This record gives sequence, C-alpha cells and structure tokens, in this order.
Amino acid sequence: MPPSAGSRPEFHRLSWRDFDALARLDGDEDMARRLRRAERSRRKLLIHALLTEAAKTPDHSGPLPPLDSAWELLARAEARVPRSVNRMLTNPYTGSWAGYTTRLLRNGIDGVGPLWMHLGHAHAIAAAAAIRAELDFETVIPAWHGDAMLPSLGMARFPVTETFSSALVRGANGRYSVSNADTTIQLPDAPDSDAPGWWGIRRVRSRVGAHRFSLWLDDLDPYRGLYEPLPPERIPGKDLADWQRLIDEACRLVATHLPGLARIMPVGLASLVPKPQVLFRNPSASTGEAFGSAVVGLPTDGASLAETLIHEFQHIVLGGLLHLVELYEPDPRERIYVAWRDDPRPLSGAFQGVYAFFGVTAFWRALARAGTSPRRSAFEFAYWREQTWHTLQVLRADSTLTDAGRRFLDAIAERLGPWQAEPVSTEASELATAARHDHLAGWRARHLRPDPSVVAELAAAWLSGRPKPPASLDATSLPPTPVPDGGWSPARTDLIRLTLGATRSPDGRPPTVPGATAADIAYTAGDHLEAVEGYRRELAADPDRPNSLAGLGLALSARGLHPAARALLHCPELVRAVHRPLRSGPRPPTVEEIASWIGQLVPG
Repeated sequence: MPPSAGSRPEFHRLSWRDFDALARLDGDEDMARRLRRAERSRRKLLIHALLTEAAKTPDHSGPLPPLDSAWELLARAEARVPRSVNRMLTNPYTGSWAGYTTRLLRNGIDGVGPLWMHLGHAHAIAAAAAIRAELDFETVIPAWHGDAMLPSLGMARFPVTETFSSALVRGANGRYSVSNADTTIQLPDAPDSDAPGWWGIRRVRSRVGAHRFSLWLDDLDPYRGLYEPLPPERIPGKDLADWQRLIDEACRLVATHLPGLARIMPVGLASLVPKPQVLFRNPSASTGEAFGSAVVGLPTDGASLAETLIHEFQHIVLGGLLHLVELYEPDPRERIYVAWRDDPRPLSGAFQGVYAFFGVTAFWRALARAGTSPRRSAFEFAYWREQTWHTLQVLRADSTLTDAGRRFLDAIAERLGPWQAEPVSTEASELATAARHDHLAGWRARHLRPDPSVVAELAAAWLSGRPKPPASLDATSLPPTPVPDGGWSPARTDLIRLTLGATRSPDGRPPTVPGATAADIAYTAGDHLEAVEGYRRELAADPDRPNSLAGLGLALSARGLHPAARALLHCPELVRAVHRPLRSGPRPPTVEEIASWIGQLVPG
C-alpha cells in the first residue's frame, strides 16, 4: 500500500477546459474517471493516516488484531491483484467509514459503538480485498449484533445476542468462511448471492443500446448512511423487482434523452442505498465522503428515479471536484433562500443545489422537447429552470466565492440562461409561477422576521385610521433565521403534480395528498372563489398559519389584481407581524384587511 521506493507521488489535476465542461454538463467518461481516481488516492492517504495515528495507542484494537496487520494484508492483496484493493478504495462506504472514524479518533469518542469496532472495520476492508485477490489468509473482523460485514461482498449473520463481538475470517485455496465460537458460514462462489447465514450485496444491471448501467443495491454496509452507522435493512424480494423495473425505465429515459450524461453517470454513480417509498416525495441524499453512492427512496415511476439519479450524480461530481479545488470560502451562516428546501441554506448547500437542479432542469427540458409526458415535463422544466436561475443569480453576487467558484457558476449560467426564454405551454408557465410564489411566500412567513420598529409603526398607523401605510417596504426584514415560525405543507404543489400525472399509488389510483385542505383542493381544481372562502375560514381559525396565508394570496391573485394578494405573496411575514398586536383590540381586523392595507405599498 505505501509508495514503493523511488516511485513518484500521483498528483490529480483538472484543466480549466475540463472544469468548464463539467460545469456545463459536457463532461465525459475520462473526466469522471479522473475524479474517481482522485477520490481513491484521497481515501488511501486518509486510511494510512487513520491507522498510523490509531496504532500509537494499543488499546484501540480491543479484541481484534493490531491495526498494522490490516495494513499488511492490504499490501499483500495489492501486490497480488492490485484491482482488489482499488475495488475497496472505490467502494463509497470506505470513504464514509474513513471520515467517520477519523472524526471519532480525533475527538476521542466512541460514536455508535466502541471506537475499536470502527477502527476494526479496517480488518474487514482488508479481508474483503484479500478474498478478491484469492489470498490464503486469516484475520478477525468486528461483528455488530452478530452481523459481520465484508464490504463490497456481503454479510455473515450469526444468531448471537452480544451487541459487539468479533468473527474469524479464514480462506485457503479459493474457499472462504466466517466463524464465531459456535458457527461457521461458508461464502458462496458468487458472494453477491445469498446462502445459509450469508446475505450478498445485490446488483441491478440495465442495458440501453450501447449504454450499460450497473448499480449495487447496498442495504447491508454499516457505513452506507450519511451520518451514523446503520444496521442492515434488507429490502424484500418484491421491492427488489420494483427497483429493477424502475432502474430499467430510468436508464432508458436518460440514455434516450441525455446520452452524454448516460455515458458518464455509470462511472460516478455505482451504488444505491435503497429506502422505502414515500408518496409525493423523492427522498435522496449523498455525501462528499461517499463518492459514488446515493441514498434513494423507492420512487413511483422511472422518470422520478431518473430525476433523482441525475440530481445525486451532480452532487457526487461536485463533491469530487471540491476535493480538488476551492469554490467558496467557508461560511456556515444559513441565509439563502432555495426552492428545494424549506429552510435557509448556507452558501455551500445552495451551491450544491444549483448544480444538482441544473441537471434536473436539463432532464425535464429534454423530455419536454421530445414530447414525453408533455404536461408533467413542461411544468417541471418551467419550474426548475426559474428556481435554479434565481438561486444561481444570488450566488454569483456572493462575496465568499473564489475565482474558481465564480467561473463555475458563470459556466452554468451560459447554458441555463438561454433556457429561461424557451417557450412552454401556458398551463406549465402558470402552474410553475404559482408553485414558485407559493413556496417563497411560505418560506418568508416562517423564516423572515420584520424589523420590530417597522411593525410598531404600521400597527400604530392602522389604529390611527391612516388610509395608507406610512412605511416603505424596503429592508423591513431582518436576516433569515433557521428557526421556523409555523409549519409548512407542500400539499398544493403535490396536488398540481398529481393533476399532471406525476404520482400514482401502488394500486394505480390517485392517492390522498397529505395535509391538503378543502381550500387547497378547490384552488388546484380551478375553483378560486371557493378557495378564497376556504382560506378565509382557515385564517379565522388560525391567523398565523403560513399555508393559509400563502393560499389566500394565490387564490386572490388567480381572480385578478388584488392588493391583499400582493402583500400575502410578497411580504406575508410583515402582514402576520402587524396583525398579531391588533388582534386583541375591540374591533380586530382580519388578516385580509391588513394585507389589503399593506398591499398598497407592493408594486403590482
């Protein structure tokens, strides 16, 4: 594993030409392989530093062999079959394990389980590499609740009650086993298959013309999660069949409509952590430490999965790039509005989101241009192009960007900017605008706090009978806070997507939308008068409810120009803040009356 005598260290660089191409979605397979090689080198150095530091304290080994033996076994495997160690270094969860365990060691804490368990995972990584190299060897690996993981291969499962224990891995003449004091489990010839006492890591393959996709569905590796180690969560056979079908659909869509991306994606996205289905949501996540992997909930259709895979692939690429070049200075302040989250985001999160949703926008644009699911794809394209463009423009003006970061965003803008003028149907444009106003109004109501002096001035002016507010609406709000004032439901946008055919329940019937009120249903059905009356009733019962404030603004706006609609959609936080102290008077005004009064200051 260490560099041989006289060898020269490998440096990983990316030309500005390649840098710009990645930003514009014009990357190729060679660029993705270079990012993957850089991650492999980074992990190798991180593991070496981790084991070197841990070896300084002998009691870190617990009941396992000294950590030096793991390094020696890795070196033997690399000398025999170099790709066996490369396979372990490119395994996404080697990266997440190394990062997690390094933090534990640095902070002197145990985490989930004792520190020796996490450090001892190095023996499991070395054993898996040795099995792939077909070495004769013997070592001891950790077991959690009787589950002994061999990363990238599978898991031996022992019927024991001890929480933290160990297991012996032994191999000779190409036959391997995992044993504890009572039981020996033989590994099958094909480790990704199941056998008595053994769960293999299953793989789904798909082929579309010349495009080949191969994805591991890893529901076993303890370090497959984003933050903390996880126990195994074996997906049932029915879900496995659904994953195969949906991956086939998703790969066909990507290969047909974005063939350039279909060539590069298999290099950078190799493993999925499957999670249960959540209707109306496409839950997914990834981390820069696990390059090549994404946590993904079972979607309802292939287009949703394709969107999610592209979204997470973009995160993976940017995560790898950030290990090579600094795009922004550290700034943890949660201060930026983004359409894909309900809370303010730091610049790093907003930057990641822009790149991810740039890819999502490209996908829906390609489907819309091809006439595939035309109503749905046109809406999604219209919605995401504008939301991504808005955040991109905010970021381009941010002082924490480096020169490289500004160049990266400028390259995205070169491609995303012209898409803003591309024609879409009237329906798609109107629905996308309504959904955009809806989310922003809800975010403002929950995360912006008006200046108390402005609120006091407006409340006093109302009580004095002033026909028009005396204040200007410029700079009336303080910086956003991550602590929300009220809850939020995406029900109206879910209802929009439901009408466009984006979601179906497993039995094929339209599902019930969680959180949707009668007013929401009336609004999305086009009965705006009934929606107005419904939201008025909701606000009479709870004048602080953000969903009802935004809903009334949308319903009033749909019926024509209205000052209350302008205020409720553009400054709902101010309307609510002014209304609160006026509720206790002898003749308390309605929220709509205050909104109409303040709305005189909002441009039409």
